[in-house]
Parts: sequence; C-alpha cells; structure tokens
Amino acid sequence: MSQLIVLSAIGMDRAGVIKDLTKVVMDCGGNIEESRMTALGTEFAMLLLISGNWHALGKLEGELEKLNKKTGLVTSIRATKPRTGMQDLVPYGVDVISLDHEGIVFNLANFFSTRNIEVSDLTTRRYAAAHTGAPMFSVQMTVNIPSKVHIAQLREEFMELCDHLNLDAIIEPVKS
Repeated sequence: MSQLIVLSAIGMDRAGVIKDLTKVVMDCGGNIEESRMTALGTEFAMLLLISGNWHALGKLEGELEKLNKKTGLVTSIRATKPRTGMQDLVPYGVDVISLDHEGIVFNLANFFSTRNIEVSDLTTRRYAAAHTGAPMFSVQMTVNIPSKVHIAQLREEFMELCDHLNLDAIIEPVKS
C-alpha cells in the first residue's frame, strides 16, 4: 500500500545537489509525485511529495541521514495524505509587479486569507528594473477560490487593495 511523505531539504547550492537527493529517493524505492526546487541566495531548497510503501519510506529516512552527513543537507520528513475537497474550488492566477517595498506578500496573503481563499502556490522575486535599476518585486500566486464567491466583487476588492498599495496586478482563471 502506497504512503505519502513530504520531504524538505536545504543545503549549499552546488552542481549535483538534485542528483544526489533524487538518487537516494529512487534507490530506496520512492517515487517523486510533485516537487518544488529553487536556489535562494547561496542555498538550495527542495520540497518533494514522495510516495512509496512503508518499507521504502523507512529505508529512505535512514539513507537521508547518511546523505546529510556526507553533503551537509538538512532534511525533514513528514507523513501526509492526498489532497481532498478540491471540487468546489476554482484556481486563479495572480500576478503582481511593483517597486519593492515592505509588506507586499503579507498584504496579499492577508487579503486572501480573510476571505477563506487558499493560496496553493506562491513565488516571489526581487530584481532590478531595466534602464533605471530600481528595485522591483514580482509575485506569482495560484489561489483556489470557492465557487460560491462572486468573482467580479472579489476582483474589484483586490484591485482596490492593489491600487492602495501601488501594485500592478492581474487576477484571472488558470487555463488548463
């Protein structure tokens, strides 16, 4: 019977870090169902949803300890279950760009959480604007909006927030 775990790992960014971790997963009989991996500063962070039988996942835990000692990775494992209850939710993409300033992510997260709207994916990036070099900030999110929510009203409230915070933003359905 297949079980699910979430594996988080962080360590020094270097060539081969993905190969090392995924080889341990494969060698133990685990299967990567979903993953997110990115470099943040000089560190590399990974989140993986791994499936496997209890024996494979138990073996993985021991092999990860060996990998951690060898490479300096810091890993954590947590049991999880498949997601349920997604049938009454509509995924929307949110894109925001602005001059960088404090509180952008908090204000966006607060807007959606106070309306019981789940943020299922969030990516941010700071960069220099072309020509001027001004510090810019971008946010890409996927939110799951309950089907009973009046989208036009939500969009209007969201755009008012963005105008107040001087954010250039769009919110639109995710196209499959």
